[in-house]
Amino acid sequence: MRQTWRWFGPKDGVGIDDMMQAGVEGVVSALHHVPTGDIWTPKQIAQRQREIATRADGSPSGLAWEVVESLSVSEDIKKQTGDWRAHLAAYKQSMGNLAAAGLEVICYNFMPVLDWTRTDLAYRVAHGGTAMRFDLHDFAAFDIHILKRPGAAESFPDGVAEIAAERFARMDDAARRALTTNVVFGLPGAAEHFTLEDVRGHLADYADMSADRLRGHLIDFLSEVAPVAERLGLRLCCHPDDPPFPLLGLPRVMSTEADYRALMEAVDLRANGITLCSGSLGARADNDIPGMMARLGDRVHFLHMRNVTRESEGTPCSFHEAEHLGGDTDMVAFIAAVLREEARRRAEGRADVSIPFRPDHGQDILDDLKRRTQPGYPAIGRLKGLAELRGVMTALDHPVHGLTP
Repeated sequence: MRQTWRWFGPKDGVGIDDMMQAGVEGVVSALHHVPTGDIWTPKQIAQRQREIATRADGSPSGLAWEVVESLSVSEDIKKQTGDWRAHLAAYKQSMGNLAAAGLEVICYNFMPVLDWTRTDLAYRVAHGGTAMRFDLHDFAAFDIHILKRPGAAESFPDGVAEIAAERFARMDDAARRALTTNVVFGLPGAAEHFTLEDVRGHLADYADMSADRLRGHLIDFLSEVAPVAERLGLRLCCHPDDPPFPLLGLPRVMSTEADYRALMEAVDLRANGITLCSGSLGARADNDIPGMMARLGDRVHFLHMRNVTRESEGTPCSFHEAEHLGGDTDMVAFIAAVLREEARRRAEGRADVSIPFRPDHGQDILDDLKRRTQPGYPAIGRLKGLAELRGVMTALDHPVHGLTP
């Protein structure tokens, strides 16, 4: 398992020197400043590689850009409207430029409108640190009473709308603004930031989009780009929906093992693969994360290792980001499944034996609470998670006590 770390670029509050002290082996990054649909040029890619390769004092870091997260898919491609064909051509060109620069793994997602959704970016947990949280009732308050989406109240399970109304009534203007900001925050570091009117406009564009139709568009997209990736020696890996259930009346097509299996079978190329995110998928009790790794591991090209605690039963549910070895996912069993998959690849003689992973969505602890970093991406919280994951990896891979024969 190759230890990597996400970096949002020069404006990231956690720098290259911090990553070196964390002891990571590679870097996950993207050109977040480039508008979605534009070509990533060789010059821009080389600049990011130089930034990663250089410490604050100008000396070599020894680190390299190893995983692209994300080469974003435009809304036009997802809807197959507007400039989608031009965006598809640009996507292929960007893939070619990345491959020419030595990159091999490209993570992307196919979530409509918002890349991830939380209602609280600094939820206070028992030990005094903070974590990101999705509260179903707060989200319903936003959807029904702030966004005022037609039919929103009827889209939630019984009783949710009533509690949401009570929550909304108790919120002052500042609380309502904060909730709105949190929900539409989107992807940290992205070139685009949504307003409420932007969200309403995008929702209108998807008004007649069924899950089957969106899945068809995803298959169409992969039918175009996966053969190119295969030829270039790239591995594409689709990130799951976050959270893994429908929101805002939008379709979700990458939320379950069945979703992934259908996609892998529809475009049956090794280049068409999976970003197995234990946190996103773990927000559904019916997702067996270690089992998914065991059954779909052949096509897993990238791992997001994080954990969540589900606060309510059923789907959808409320949840918050847990410590990496806490929460509802058995992380030890998950890592054991990854190591078994790597052993299988090693026996097959595959080049991609070591699967890159990154500690994802750490809790803000200690000095993280004073440092302004991207929500979910603190220095110390992620380092704590990485240390815990390393301990499990080391124990399981020990020749006497672990899985290694």
